Amino acid sequence: MNTTDHAPLIAIAMLAARADGRADSTEQKAVDAVVARLGNPDVTRLALQVAGGKLRVADLASRLSDDEARRVAYEGSLAICNADGTINAAETAFLEELRAALGLSAASVAEAGKTADALAGAPLAEVHAGMPPAGPLDELILQQAMLTGALEILPDRLATIAILPLQLRLVYQIGQRHGQKLDVNQVKDLAATLGLGAVTQGMESVVLKLAGGLAGGLLGGLIGGATRVATGAVITFASTYALGHAAEQYYAQGRSLSAADLRALFERFQQDAKTLYPKVEQQIRAQSSTLNLQSLLQKLRTA
Repeated sequence: MNTTDHAPLIAIAMLAARADGRADSTEQKAVDAVVARLGNPDVTRLALQVAGGKLRVADLASRLSDDEARRVAYEGSLAICNADGTINAAETAFLEELRAALGLSAASVAEAGKTADALAGAPLAEVHAGMPPAGPLDELILQQAMLTGALEILPDRLATIAILPLQLRLVYQIGQRHGQKLDVNQVKDLAATLGLGAVTQGMESVVLKLAGGLAGGLLGGLIGGATRVATGAVITFASTYALGHAAEQYYAQGRSLSAADLRALFERFQQDAKTLYPKVEQQIRAQSSTLNLQSLLQKLRTA
């Protein structure tokens, strides 16, 4: 891939986030975070052009230089569209339009589609069917935070879609330990209260991986390589850690905490997690080096 691929790749990712026609505050927050991290005026202009409907998939696809760039464009968009659950009709239409514009055959993208669909559907499966693992809650929360941090380090762009299912399962398990009988929507509502929207996580993580994978160029020099890996892993680790501990206090107090109190707890535990991260970073990296996405997917589907 060439540096000329950066702008169309990021623009296609932004279009994917808007494919269902809903540019809500969560999606805009993700776009703003990505643009801010990139810190590039050209990317800011791209965001404005996308918001204004001035960029088209076919035109952007035609600007990509090679097969690798086209594959990155499709897989990144696939992950973004699946980030908030199984894709809807509008997102399916967008992906089909993109696939055709990129000149990719249906057969060549079929396997990636199956993986993304399965990952996106995992939190909606029978997440409550299995018994939570034994052990103190503090240890459970730490281990799940480390696992989600390890997922951020994986090079597979679709790996980030597995983060939210793991976080939702963690909240469910904590609630179950406190005698709460929850369904998936209740768990999602708590995560949303704490700002852990699936679209925000999925889009920001994937777009950062798209740009980070192009290290050495205009964007790569800003967020590529070790910097991108460290940033993504610590943010995800801290979010999962804070979600777990905030949920533990919420359920321990009979779900009586207000949304404001929950958010304050979440922010406090995030700061604690960022202090803790350097002490467990090497363990997270070691876990990532042996982590098998397909095996994890199977566990999510059967948990």
